Amino acid sequence: MTTLPAQPIFPRMPRGRRDQRRYTPRPRQKGLVRRAALQAFVKLDPRIAVRNPVMFVVWCGTVVCLLATGMPNLFGGGAENSGRVFNGLISLTLLATLLFANFAEALAEGRGKAQADALRRTQARTQARLLDPQGGGERLVDSSMLRRGDVVMVSAGDTIPADGEVIEGVASVDESAITGESAPVLKEAGSDVAGSVTGGTRILSDQLTIRITADPGKGFIDRMIALVEGAERTKTPNEIALTVLLAVLTQVFLIAVATLPPLAAYLKEPTPVVTLVALLVALIPTTIGGLLSAIGIAGMDRVAQFNVIATSGRAVEACGDINTLVLDKTGTITLGNRLAEEFLPVGGHSEVELAQVAYGASAFDQTPEGRSIARLVEQRSSVVPFASLPVALDGASGIEFSARTRMSGTDAADGSEYRKGAVEAIKGFVRSRGGTIPEDLDATYEQVSRLGGTPLAVCRGGTIFGVIYLKDIIKPGIRERFDQLRRMGIRTVMLTGDNPITAGVIAREAGVDDFIAEATPEDKIAVIEGEQKLGKLVAMTGDGSNDAPALAQANVGVAMNSGTQAAKEAANMVDLDSDPTKLIDIVTIGKQLLITRGALTTFSVANDVAKYFAILPALFAGIGLGPLNLMGLASPRSAILSAMVFNAVIIPALVPLALKGVEFRPLSAEQLLRRNLLLYGLGGVITPFVGIKAIDLAIAALGFR
Repeated sequence: MTTLPAQPIFPRMPRGRRDQRRYTPRPRQKGLVRRAALQAFVKLDPRIAVRNPVMFVVWCGTVVCLLATGMPNLFGGGAENSGRVFNGLISLTLLATLLFANFAEALAEGRGKAQADALRRTQARTQARLLDPQGGGERLVDSSMLRRGDVVMVSAGDTIPADGEVIEGVASVDESAITGESAPVLKEAGSDVAGSVTGGTRILSDQLTIRITADPGKGFIDRMIALVEGAERTKTPNEIALTVLLAVLTQVFLIAVATLPPLAAYLKEPTPVVTLVALLVALIPTTIGGLLSAIGIAGMDRVAQFNVIATSGRAVEACGDINTLVLDKTGTITLGNRLAEEFLPVGGHSEVELAQVAYGASAFDQTPEGRSIARLVEQRSSVVPFASLPVALDGASGIEFSARTRMSGTDAADGSEYRKGAVEAIKGFVRSRGGTIPEDLDATYEQVSRLGGTPLAVCRGGTIFGVIYLKDIIKPGIRERFDQLRRMGIRTVMLTGDNPITAGVIAREAGVDDFIAEATPEDKIAVIEGEQKLGKLVAMTGDGSNDAPALAQANVGVAMNSGTQAAKEAANMVDLDSDPTKLIDIVTIGKQLLITRGALTTFSVANDVAKYFAILPALFAGIGLGPLNLMGLASPRSAILSAMVFNAVIIPALVPLALKGVEFRPLSAEQLLRRNLLLYGLGGVITPFVGIKAIDLAIAALGFR
């Protein structure tokens, strides 16, 4: 069997530095810059360049300037002949502008390709033991021959050949090649969450029988490769809208520049074609036009650095517009494993009796809660002799918990029915068996609920013996995270199966805006649809098959990698770490994507306005605009050349910011607008004046006027 590489597919964030604002992704593969530089020249192909309207105008202008340099008489001769050096320098700066813009996009794409290469390394073919459906034994086949519905067997040391669901067995699986987590994951049959396995991971112990759920080329890793490589990247609605706006601005400036030759001829100030092209390129929004694609690609890359795979840039962008965050309580707001803390008897029963019945109701319960009840009984063994526990496990059968019955338990061989579950569910069960409800049950129920714990009622047949206090622990720092989301204008809704009193206590302690208690799978969809009808965008997490409809309904659905195949197919993001709180980080990344795009657009527009006032006075000094040449640029040619050089070099100067993203701060829309205008708007006005003047001084020092 083929073994997997020791390194994870994605570089892991250092422990204790989960704050996305402090984490700077670093590409792992060497030669990324070199390949991006080569791709910058490949992207000069006009069939590729035409996809970006702004940069295609620059491409056409470069061609015109190169022709004017090589054939001075082509555009009127005369004055053009004396300026071949100037024409050549303008051509080179325009070409540099194109290459720098292409390099920014290629560098962003290169990160995805590097991740795709790492993913491909996990896809080495292996031999699989295919089971004969007719019971004729097993045979070795190449993993590429497996089809959906095939059943295979894997043992310790084997590589799982394809995506599938465990139908028999329990085993530890090493998923570090995908998630980067060294701790093995327990996989078992019959589990809604732990029953899904991914092709390319390795089984460490025991044996599993797996039913294949994906045909060759359609597995989880295959889909990840296509996504991180950018093969399926489409422009998002906001990106399309901004592209249209930039194209319109470009057309406006194109028309304005086209009207200058007649005006210049009338004023007896003839303007060469190369000068007009340079002026046009200086005025159109080339900075944001050259970086726009890189910003979108880098947004998906930043999500990938958090070990989250997004199906499209649309999903990442939608995170930035989220209005409502729907979160499960268990595992997201609380630590997840509620533990039995105390036995509280009711109806005159003793703690010993309650512990005995609770032990019987948990005999087949292998959930963390069920095991914690057994441990609590063991801790009280001096009070509850094990010999007196009345459940005869021989011939007994377990009753699994379900969202509809909201209880679980054991049917003993002697006909006794042991149950534990939500208080209202146990009340209904007891009444159906002809029993009565103890008067002190509600008071005990409220006592546990007010503590923020989960009360589990325990009964045998028609008799209620008491309540188990399950303690919930709020995750450290979660309240601060919700406060941060609130400042961003995002409303948080907690979904829980707990009773309203417990849910209210947890909600207040965690700081969520609203909660839905005793929630069923149908309630999740209802909450999402209700918010969407109000015009809001909703995000949620899930891992089970019953979460799939809600994940599909949500604008942003994040499925856990440990979850079922149905959940992963319904969602538009998959968290490889299976950390439900990751959704908060993803929303932050989406906000950062929008902020980065807005900041650089503001800078670019302000940049162009500043260049307009810097160039035109020097260019038309002969017709009385000389006094407006506040920068004191040496000559019209020096002004144009300085602007072109600045226009080219500002793009690579902003590439790190475009790829890393503007530092995120939880501010309101009004505060963000004010910050953008002050920092990037004012900076976009000042920077060209300083930069163009410095370049002009350097050009004048070299003797070029």
